[in-house]
Amino acid sequence: MFDASPEVRVSPSERSAPKPSPRKPKSKKSKKRAPRRSRIGRLTYWSLVACLWLVIAGVAGVAYVGAHLPPIQSLEIPKRPPTIQIVDVEGKAFARRGDMAGEVLALKELPPYVPKAFIAIEDRRFYDHYGVDPLGIARAAYANVMHRGVAQGGSTLSQQLAKNLFLTQERTMKRKLQEAMLAVWLERKFSKTQILELYLNRVYFGAGAYGIEQASLRYFGKSARQITVSEAAMLAGLVKSPSRLAPTRNFNAAEKRARIVLASMAELGFITTANEKIAIAKPPRIMAQSSNGAVNYVADWVMDALNDTLGHIEEDVIVYTTIDAKLQASAELSLADELTAKGLKAGVEQGALIAMTPEGAVRAMVGGRDYAESQFNRAVAAKRQPGSAFKPFVFLTALEHGLTPDTVRTDGPIKIKGWSPENYTHEYFGPVTLQRALAQSLNTVSVRLTQEVTPMAVIRTAHRLGIASKLEPNASIALGTSEVSPLELVGAFATFANGGYAVMPHVIQRVTTASGKKIYARNPKPLGRVVEARYIGMMNTMMQETLISGTAQKAGLPGWQAAGKTGTSQDFRDAWFIGYTANLVTGVWLGNDDNSPMKKVTGGSLPVEVWSHFMRDSHQGVPMAALPTAPSTGVFGGLFGGEQQQQPQQPQPQYSSQAPRPPGGIGAQRPAPQQQAAGLDGWLLNNLFGRSRN
Repeated sequence: MFDASPEVRVSPSERSAPKPSPRKPKSKKSKKRAPRRSRIGRLTYWSLVACLWLVIAGVAGVAYVGAHLPPIQSLEIPKRPPTIQIVDVEGKAFARRGDMAGEVLALKELPPYVPKAFIAIEDRRFYDHYGVDPLGIARAAYANVMHRGVAQGGSTLSQQLAKNLFLTQERTMKRKLQEAMLAVWLERKFSKTQILELYLNRVYFGAGAYGIEQASLRYFGKSARQITVSEAAMLAGLVKSPSRLAPTRNFNAAEKRARIVLASMAELGFITTANEKIAIAKPPRIMAQSSNGAVNYVADWVMDALNDTLGHIEEDVIVYTTIDAKLQASAELSLADELTAKGLKAGVEQGALIAMTPEGAVRAMVGGRDYAESQFNRAVAAKRQPGSAFKPFVFLTALEHGLTPDTVRTDGPIKIKGWSPENYTHEYFGPVTLQRALAQSLNTVSVRLTQEVTPMAVIRTAHRLGIASKLEPNASIALGTSEVSPLELVGAFATFANGGYAVMPHVIQRVTTASGKKIYARNPKPLGRVVEARYIGMMNTMMQETLISGTAQKAGLPGWQAAGKTGTSQDFRDAWFIGYTANLVTGVWLGNDDNSPMKKVTGGSLPVEVWSHFMRDSHQGVPMAALPTAPSTGVFGGLFGGEQQQQPQQPQPQYSSQAPRPPGGIGAQRPAPQQQAAGLDGWLLNNLFGRSRN
């Protein structure tokens, strides 16, 4: 039988999809591996990216640093800065300036343990690296981490040399990269021996010494060719911190550092243990350092004068000066003794002294009480009111306008545009001669004379004698209210001591190279006469009276004719004494840098005492000589002598600043014929034969 039910057809689209076979669940282990694999991949990827950027940054940094270096092919070892040796009038050195480098020594001239000491402490792998030592850097970094500070440095000797030759001392990454690049350049250009020689002859050892030869001479008093193992170790130890470890400043620290160097040398086999013990048992003996003191004021002034004379110097030179070492020491002692004994009580903190020959050659200079405390040179750079020490220019101007030492002027109250100057003692003496007025430093007479000859005439006289500072043309110029320097004032007074000739204060005689080649010599040609001999004679007579009966009676100099003038500014802010003989002109200033008043210190007190102390020392054993006097004329000239001190015959130059001399008198001047009478015969004519006197 057949089934009669209809056939049921199902289209393919209506057919249900077959059920997939069931899958086995993933294990937990497989589910965890995928994320980890992803993180490792990302980490690897970004690490590579970071490394790539680091490489790019490094290359860029090196390129930047290299771009700021001079072209390697043009680099040259720079010349060592010159050394300036300054010597006194006898040729003995008393100061040095510039980089104090000694003789350049070859490595073979040194004992073999000398370079080994530096290698042991500064660069153990010197012969194994090529300028930069990665192992040394790593070792130093490890030591610094362990000590939690900077215990070691990773710089090689080549790097240190590059820094000393070409770079600054700043601590920056840029400078360290430049140092490394230049060290590699040095290694390519020079042998190890040459690099070591350059290093030893250029490195700084403290106390102003550059190079091993200068350091050995400075500390041990002998050449580096002769130093011992212990001395070599001490020098090698100084390189780390030369200023702090200099044995002249901190011997204990220098010796402690030297022991570390010796231990390193023994560890590397450069010396035996026995040699190490011997070196420790016999530490170096440091040579006593001479104390230059105030002579540094002179050295600084010499350097300024040298720069003005020669400009830039490129080689070692020797500067021969006019300084007398004995007088310099005496000047320092004279000022220091008085200030130490009486300065505190008198309210005086500072002082200056300058001494020169009548021709202007400076023999001694003290610019202050203590150079270590203050390097300001008061003898040259300080501008202070000279007070009555300026009056000689007023009286000289009056003489050149026809007056004489015997001319009489009234010492009494005077009033000029509301200003009423008074004498120091507040008393007046009525009619007095100019000689007495100058000796007693009478202010009213000086003001009257200034008004007669005019302030501008006084200023022209001062400028003619060498005062270069600006002077105010007012009535108070008579009392020294315009500021001047001690150097100017002493130089101007030198004209009185030499008979009337212009003076240019100077300290440099000649300059030579270290080999003896002359590169400068001062022209000794005189500058010519600026004051007539008769007026010089009158002024010397008047200023001698200052020491005999005037304000400087304490300034006695037995056996010598001496003259000078005291000066005290308002409120005792400045005290001066400028005094001279035919041998030496010396000025002393005392005061305070802040211009505060002293305790009634006048020019006739402490300055005179300092001057006398110094001048007595400086004139010992010197043949006596008289000050220039007025030339004798008239019928009594041959009978009474009165010859002037001989001066070279020179043409008298014309000076635009010279005060005009009218034919007639000013005020109560004497007649023209009477102006010619000077000296002893003039005095006799005036006083014995009835000539009138003002």
